[in-house]
Amino acid sequence: MIDSQRRRGSGGAAVVGVLLIAFGLVFLAGEYWNIDLGRYGWPIYVIGPGLALVLLGLTQRDGSGLTISGSMVTIVGLILLYQNTTDHWESWAYAWTLIAPGGSGVGTVLYGLRTGNAGMLRVGLWQVVTALGLFIAGFLFFEGLLGISGRRFPLPDWVLPVAVIVLGLLLIARGFTARRDVHAGETIDGEAAPPSS
Repeated sequence: MIDSQRRRGSGGAAVVGVLLIAFGLVFLAGEYWNIDLGRYGWPIYVIGPGLALVLLGLTQRDGSGLTISGSMVTIVGLILLYQNTTDHWESWAYAWTLIAPGGSGVGTVLYGLRTGNAGMLRVGLWQVVTALGLFIAGFLFFEGLLGISGRRFPLPDWVLPVAVIVLGLLLIARGFTARRDVHAGETIDGEAAPPSS
């Protein structure tokens, strides 16, 4: 029992150690090649802690919360990296969908894969699919219809209504599969689903 606890603890410490080494290498490369990390690479300060939380959560027995939180923080950092590089800050109007439910879905999938929990895996995949659907619908609306970035994409008139219909169909399908999972009494994150009325 003590040996397994030591192994779990040392796994978390090893993850943090690897991340510290990676950060050190990034800073060393910035100094060596004279890269202004403060101006271009500052989102690394968000991505790094997010990855640390993900990896730390995956090494813990009850680390689903850490894994999900870390995934969300990491995706925030990746979005900031894209926006900082391209100066496309207007994309926040629809990019938030990649954080929630997208980031939480990625974390749920990762922890479901690590623990072999099929219920978590299914829930996480649906969150990711929902996030991508919302992102695409938001992209088409804000960039295609409104031209929020100052340049409107030439889209046929039928694209946005079809995207909304597809999103609605996905949500209806999710509603039916969620009911079937609850009626089957499957477990999510180790807890039994409540009995159906």
